[in-house]
Amino acid sequence: MPTIVFVSPKGGAGKTTSALVLAEQIARSVPVTVIDADPNHPIKTWADGPNTPANLTVVSNADEENMIDVIEEAASRTPFVIVDLEGTAAKIVLLAVSQADLVIVPTQGSQLDAAQASRALRVIKQQEKMSRRAVPYGVLITRTNPVIRTRTTSHLANAFREAGIDLFETELHEREAFKALFAFNQPLSHLDPKDVSNVDKAVANAEAYAAEVIELLRRASQPQEAA
Repeated sequence: MPTIVFVSPKGGAGKTTSALVLAEQIARSVPVTVIDADPNHPIKTWADGPNTPANLTVVSNADEENMIDVIEEAASRTPFVIVDLEGTAAKIVLLAVSQADLVIVPTQGSQLDAAQASRALRVIKQQEKMSRRAVPYGVLITRTNPVIRTRTTSHLANAFREAGIDLFETELHEREAFKALFAFNQPLSHLDPKDVSNVDKAVANAEAYAAEVIELLRRASQPQEAA
């Protein structure tokens, strides 16, 4: 069962939003467990609100001592597990990455955020050496303007690709609806368009993002052909 781990050493990169948006989309079809390992437990707080999808379970008891056990237990109960980690590169990150079928590294389109994303990528490479297995990953650019693409964002995206770093084709846009998830403690589908602008566009963005994640997992699970 796929385990998806979100890693970002820098706060404000959209890590928790990216994790929740993906979890909510997956929960529309199949059960998913979110392991909220952020010390502030934002997803657990969100799940305490109304209209949380029946297919979505949140656990918040993971730490450095039990992270692997918590992931294994969650994977035994639901087809998908999503892990939202605290925003630091620590032992708990290595432990979670060791169990990952896909690591997502959210980053904003700035040089500072890209440098922090590079720290997360080094953690992935370190775990690959320790476990002697490749860890599929993707850098997700977040909080982008859906209308105007800045030169900085384009430059950084090109730099990632030229460096051979896997980058999501889909970007998670800066949308009021993604902020409203936490403000109203409601799923996207329950946000009132009268209160929140462009909910339909946020839903379309979320669906494209989730579809790309599922496709990456599908490709990663296929056996590699012998050279």
